[in-house]
Amino acid sequence: MIVLPVPMIVALLLGFLFLRATLFTETPRLLAALLLACACQSVTVSVVQYYGISELRLLQPITASLIPALAWVAFLDGAIRSQRKSRDLLHFLIPGVMACAVLAIPVTIDALLVAIFVGYGVAILVMLHRHSDDLANTRLASGHFPAVIWRIIAIALIASAISDICITLALSYGYHGAPGLILSVFSSVALLMVGFLCLSPDIVTEPVEGDGDEYDAPSNAPGMHRQENAPHKTNEDVPVHAIMEQLEALVIGKKLYLDPDLTLARLARRLGFPLKQVSTAINLVTGENVSRYINKLRIEHACRELETGQNVTTAMLASGFNTKSNFNREFLRITGSTPTKWQRHSTVTQQTSISQ
Repeated sequence: MIVLPVPMIVALLLGFLFLRATLFTETPRLLAALLLACACQSVTVSVVQYYGISELRLLQPITASLIPALAWVAFLDGAIRSQRKSRDLLHFLIPGVMACAVLAIPVTIDALLVAIFVGYGVAILVMLHRHSDDLANTRLASGHFPAVIWRIIAIALIASAISDICITLALSYGYHGAPGLILSVFSSVALLMVGFLCLSPDIVTEPVEGDGDEYDAPSNAPGMHRQENAPHKTNEDVPVHAIMEQLEALVIGKKLYLDPDLTLARLARRLGFPLKQVSTAINLVTGENVSRYINKLRIEHACRELETGQNVTTAMLASGFNTKSNFNREFLRITGSTPTKWQRHSTVTQQTSISQ
């Protein structure tokens, strides 16, 4: 009977998910690359730790160092940045730095690898803290879920670093059988978690490009400039009235909120104002973040659809939601009821009103 080690099972599962993502879904290339890197790392761990192919031992930290760099760039590309930056490619030099350490200063390998994983994990957490209410490129229908997913991925990176520390401590105290167990439990679970989460539809989005998106504003639109290049402004400097006036005309008047792929980046480009100013204006006027503001309009539209007798799925799709989980979550948050119960209660109320 053939018994596969846990890391190899994880590698096969991640490999299957990679093929499925690239062949049958429109997964962004960076997320697909992250999934493939996790699968390859699991294979490397298996052949080194369980099949005794020691020649690949030096390759293990090099391939591992690519994972946090990919996660960071995928995070920036899919959640924060409104446009891709060529300087982000510098992060892919990390495996080269690790290769130099492996060849020239092998004693630094463990410390360097831990620093890379912890550093990128903490960087993602810090960036999420700064942008928690206005992730530029995530679908507004997903609410706070994209931030939660990226936070878990960041924690998984840090947990993987902790597993490396545990392995080092176990070997220093003579527990030579511990590395296999730690790799099977901590590292494999961390890699599997990163792989699964990077396929979530809540973070599988492409950044806005200025190449003909139907919601892009002209490059010469008033006030249009990239957020990252804009000077810091206080709330008093934000043209709240102008933003909200244009926002209501665009979002409500033209029903832009019904677009299931609407993001803060697309909304800001259409309005012609920086991301942060749009987010701040909505928060100051409504007390809500952008996703809650848009999703409230969508749920109100869904309620009108349900009142006309449409089924829940039809109302969901017609209101700008792609998944039932997001729709049900936002519907419950806003109305305090599930769509089915709300429609049933609405029907009874209408019948009672007619009979009277």
